[in-house]
This record gives sequence, structure tokens and C-alpha cells, in this order.
Amino acid sequence: MIFVMINVVCAVISDHDERLLVCKRPLGKALAGFWEFPGGKVEADEDFITAIKREIREELACEIEVCMDLPRVEHHYPECSIRLWPFICKVSRGEPVAMEHSELRWVTLEQCSNLKWAPADIPVWKAFSC
Repeated sequence: MIFVMINVVCAVISDHDERLLVCKRPLGKALAGFWEFPGGKVEADEDFITAIKREIREELACEIEVCMDLPRVEHHYPECSIRLWPFICKVSRGEPVAMEHSELRWVTLEQCSNLKWAPADIPVWKAFSC
């Protein structure tokens, strides 16, 4: 078996009320119906900041400011392994729109514990809450 680690970025986007933007994975995709932070795979020619800005433009049709990074997460799914690079961000232009997700929601940290999370994203919101 060949072990491949995929680099993935995600944005922990907060608003002025300190709520977090979470996205529901659509039907037909892996982990459909699970909640996650928006983001995606890093392209071969990208650094992590470029990748997260591109992913947010593609997925949410808005621009972000990257404020700081959170501890990376390695997670092993049956079909692949990912190294997740989370960044705390703010929307700098536009309003997030669900381009690839079935739903977007602004939630408080307390509400995060009630969501059905994609497993790799659980340590991300827990790190943010510390």
C-alpha cells in the first residue's frame, strides 16, 4: 500500500461577533452532510497562503485576510491521509456564498460541539476555542 499525504488548507473565518463560518459538505461528495471549515487541496505551485485565498474565492466567492495559523492536523481517512493547515481569517471583501457547499452557517464556539464535523476539522475548532 502506498502512503500519500495530501496537503489541505482551511479557513477558520470569524465575524465581528466572534462567530465562525462553517460549511456543510454537499451530497455526492465524500463526507456528505458533515460540517467543515472551507478550503481545499494545495496545488503543486502554491504556498499555503495563496492556496487558502484561492480556495475561498472558489468556494465562497469572497476575499479573505489571513490573520494567523493554527496547529496543523494530520488525519488518516480510509481513502487518503491529509495534513490540514488551518488559518484564522477575516472576510476582507464580499459576503460568503455557498458555491460548493449545501449550506453555510455562522456559529458560536458553543454551537460547534453540536455539529456533525468532518473528523479532520474537530481538532481545528477545538484549537481555536483555547
